[in-house]
Formats: sequence, structure tokens, C-alpha cells
Amino acid sequence: MLKRSIDGTAHAWAALGGDPAHLAAIGYQGPDDVLPARLPVRELARSTVAVASLAAAELAATRGGGPLPAVRVDEGAVATAFVSERHLRVDGRGASTFAPLSRFWRTADGWLRTHANYPHHRARLIAALGLDADAADERLVEQAAAELAGRESEEVQETVYAAGGLAVAVRGPRNWAEHPQGAAVAGHPLLALDRTGDAPARTLPPAPARPAEGLRVLDLTRVIAGPVATRTLALLGADVLRVDSPRLPESQAAHSDTGFGKRSTVLDLGAPADRAAFEELLATADIVVTGYRPGALDRHGLAPEALIERRPGLIVAQLSAWGPYGPWGQRRGFDSLVQAASGIAAIEADRDGHPGALPAQALDHGTGYLLAAAVLRAAALRQATGGSYLARLALAQTASWLINDLKPDAGEPTGTYEPTPWLTEGDGPLGHVRYALPPVSFDGGPRDFPSLPGLWGTDKPAWR
Repeated sequence: MLKRSIDGTAHAWAALGGDPAHLAAIGYQGPDDVLPARLPVRELARSTVAVASLAAAELAATRGGGPLPAVRVDEGAVATAFVSERHLRVDGRGASTFAPLSRFWRTADGWLRTHANYPHHRARLIAALGLDADAADERLVEQAAAELAGRESEEVQETVYAAGGLAVAVRGPRNWAEHPQGAAVAGHPLLALDRTGDAPARTLPPAPARPAEGLRVLDLTRVIAGPVATRTLALLGADVLRVDSPRLPESQAAHSDTGFGKRSTVLDLGAPADRAAFEELLATADIVVTGYRPGALDRHGLAPEALIERRPGLIVAQLSAWGPYGPWGQRRGFDSLVQAASGIAAIEADRDGHPGALPAQALDHGTGYLLAAAVLRAAALRQATGGSYLARLALAQTASWLINDLKPDAGEPTGTYEPTPWLTEGDGPLGHVRYALPPVSFDGGPRDFPSLPGLWGTDKPAWR
């Protein structure tokens, strides 16, 4: 039996500027015992998937001129997809998610969270703390624990940031609300989706099964949130080409989880030939999704306004950790760091006071589905009335929504559901892959990704 749409979905759909009457098309089904946490993670997860599904259904109806398809959100599929990286197996092998130096540390005055999954971030953290770069990981952890035990969290946070590394002091929600960046986040809505210029409507033919078919997406994102969004667009038929710099190699494991339906290429935007190839791609792109810290791409002429000026009618979606405002507006960040800074880790702490974490990288995954929904809504608006569009989302805004706005989950989910019904397997370029099925679903829509992931950075810089 289906359960009806509830508060989080309505809130997110309103933020996207959607017609509230369309919410009647959404129903929920599936197990209740998913994503257990003190905070309403289950509500965040199903709401973000619901609006992505509804935006896909709306685009299908807009392109075809027919009625709005019904949306069916299965909570088992949602919970499984929100931890898709844990379920992924390539030839039977799983992938580790956090490096030894990515963790909570006890400090002289509280707790600190570090992130050192990427080699360059690891090197900068080691240098900032004065650790032995040649030591084995186990010894490095011992050295870091001893060093940090005698230092204050805020001081280490700023020292590591100045060195280009990643560390944040663990704060409670009240302390974050009083912090200048927390106050800046509180002054902004969950997301922004704005028309930023005039351009002719682009009329695409009906595509009921994959409503993003015919749309070209330049994917300039990394890690989880942005790639989840573009993985969703690929599911729905978009031609998604991920573009990375050769100076920032990506983890193949991360790409294997989020590379479904996409292709991946490497371009050095500082090299004339590669820059020319990028501009040729941009000239016929419909959508550009960026996931680098605000301002990082501006020196390449890739600020949202510059992109839209060169390509009227473009849809640009900009994702960041902290938001493009406030004193941390240009800082790097990841889901785990935003959880630590915003009060989530303190809320989810254990009985001994050790900071906790959500049962999934829910800020990443949830923001990814919200980003996909924003792009799909913009595509429907452009189909109907033309225009250029800019969407802006931030993990910190999603965190604020989770803490302050979402309705608490009814009951206490145990997380004991069995995910097998929402897993599948197939053979692809990487070998035999077990993976989570996509949770975005509407009547007549796709049930699986159009292709399995390939090797990162090995495709040609060209549209299909």
C-alpha cells in the first residue's frame, strides 16, 4: 500500500518552484526500518529522491504534452542507493571509503574532523601537523593523535586550511548557528534555481521513458554529490561527459560507483588544444554541472555567468560544500566535514561523547538528487518558455535543512531491512559488477542505468 507525500517533499518541491498540485502524483512504498539516526535522515533521503523523480516525470510530460506520470518512491531502493558505494562490487571486490587519516581526533578542547582521502590532501595535512611523511599509516595515526591531543581544534582547523588541507572543529548546532558561516547558511534557502537570461525555447521531441534524452551534460564534478546528480541525468537519457583535470586524478573506486551511464575524459584547460576541445563541447552543451569550490574555475572563464554569456540558453548547476557566501565561501569541504562543523556529528554522538555520523553520506547523496531535480526542472522550464538558468546548492544548506526543517521520522527505524531486492549485477568494461539499482522512478521511466561504468578518464572528449 502506498503512503502519501509528506513534509520534506513539499518543502523541497517548493524550493524548486514546482507546482504544488503535482505532489499528489507521489506515493511511497517499501520498508520503514531504513537509515536509522537521531536526525530525520530517512525523510531527507526519500524527499530528495521524490523530487528528482517528480521533476523527471514533469519533464516527460512537458516534452510529450501528456499527463503527469505517477511517481513511485520505494524506500528500500532509496536506502540502498544512499549507501551505493558500500554495496558496489567489481569482480567481487569492494572498495574502502575512508583513509586512515580521515577521522575524528580528540583535541585539548574537544574534537576535530580531518579528511585525507586524496593524496594531495593527505600530504598537506601531514605537512601542516609536522608528521613524518615517510611513516606507515599506523604510525602516522599515532603521531597525529599525540600531536592533536595538545592543541585546540580551531587553531588546528585554521593551520591545516592555510596549508591547503582539510580539517574542521566539531561543533554543536548552537555553536554552528553562532559561527559566521553557520549564520550565513541560515540566511539562505535550501537551494536556488533562477532564470538568469533570455534565450529561445528549445523544443525536444517526446521521450517518455528517458526524458533527459537529447540533453548534453558537461560534468565538472568529483567525489559523490555532483556525480550522483549526473548519474541520475544519465539514467534519464542525457549524454553525460565527465571532464577532469590530469592534475587531480580521481579514485577509480569512486568513479565506479557514480560513473553509470556516463563517459569520462581528461582535459587540461591550461593547454590550448585541450581548451579548444572543451570550448567545442561547450558550444553544443545544454547543461554544465560544477562541483569545485566557488571561484576555483573562474580563472578558466568557467564562472556561471561567463558560461551563460558564451552559451545563451545554458543550464548551469553549481555545487559547493559551504555555499558561495560567508567567510568559508571559498573553502573546500566534504560531507564528513560539513557533518562535523554543522552540529550533525554532535547530535549523533555516542553515550561517551565521541562524535557520530549519519548512516549514509546523506548530505552528498541528498544534495545530488536535489541538484538533479533542479536541472530537470530547469530543462522543463526551458522547453516551455526558454531562458538560461542557474541552480546553486551546498552541502551546508542541506545540513541546515536536515537539522532545522525536516519533520522527525515516525518511530525508530532499525536499519535491519534486507537490501538484496534493490541490488543487481552485470558485466561491463570493469568486469562483473554488483550495484544498487537507481531509486528515481516514475511510471514508464527507466528501471536501470543505460550502461555500466568504465575506466576513469579514458573516453574521447566528444559527444555521442
